[in-house]
Amino acid sequence: MAKVVVTGGSGMLGKWVVKHFVEQGYDVVNADVKRPEEQLCPTLVVDLNNLGEAYGVLAGADAVVHLAAVPAAHIVPSEVTFRNNVMSTYNILEAAAGLGIRKAVIASSESSYGIVFAVNRFGPQYVPVDEDHPQLPQDSYGLSKVVNEKTADMFHERTGMQIVSFRIGNVIPPERYERFPSFIHDSKQRDRILWSYVDTRDIAEACRLAIEAEGLGSVAINLAADDTSMAISSRELLAAQFPEVTDFRAPLDGFETILSNARAKKLLGWQPKHAWRSYVKQD
Repeated sequence: MAKVVVTGGSGMLGKWVVKHFVEQGYDVVNADVKRPEEQLCPTLVVDLNNLGEAYGVLAGADAVVHLAAVPAAHIVPSEVTFRNNVMSTYNILEAAAGLGIRKAVIASSESSYGIVFAVNRFGPQYVPVDEDHPQLPQDSYGLSKVVNEKTADMFHERTGMQIVSFRIGNVIPPERYERFPSFIHDSKQRDRILWSYVDTRDIAEACRLAIEAEGLGSVAINLAADDTSMAISSRELLAAQFPEVTDFRAPLDGFETILSNARAKKLLGWQPKHAWRSYVKQD
């Protein structure tokens, strides 16, 4: 049985990733600054800003899924966000490299494209936004994710470790679908995230598929549901909030996602299974 360490496994997303790996028969260890509400596997309380603790928690592991982070901008001072997210990721990958671990997943973000927390608002250069779209963050959170992807590239070049950096859209656990009726008819809401969403259960499966995949090198992959989080068509959303966007690289004739998930499907065989329209009654 392969041993997988999930950092941040007590968090909103992490607990679903832990649950999925446990259900799939993996030997799982949760590494977090706090204990989970539900104990699904052994938990080690750690400070990943300490390299020695990163080594300690990864000892004997075959793979690591690194989710632990300050999860958004403006939660703590900007320098704290940057320092924590960059150093914890560096330490996890440094320890993994030192211990000979060959597979890692790290949580990047759609925020790395810069639109989400931009001080000076801007829209995408083209749609759907794929992984080749420029990353133009104006905030320390988005910048930390760009740096972490570069850190992953460096460790791959140095050691050959396979590292998948997931640029994750708006994370939605099942209980949050009840909130959707409050915004699905208002294009102004959620425009900064390009109306994206992705279910925690689908993210968890993507993490496992990335660990089980071979030969990916260091690669960034968007994760988003197949549709937007809105009851307004994708073209109408863009026309209302980003009318300057004229470069359409897919038809977008319905409610298709504006954050492309094509690479995840191609490289991982991933298919999002949970769509909000299956859980929410629309007027």
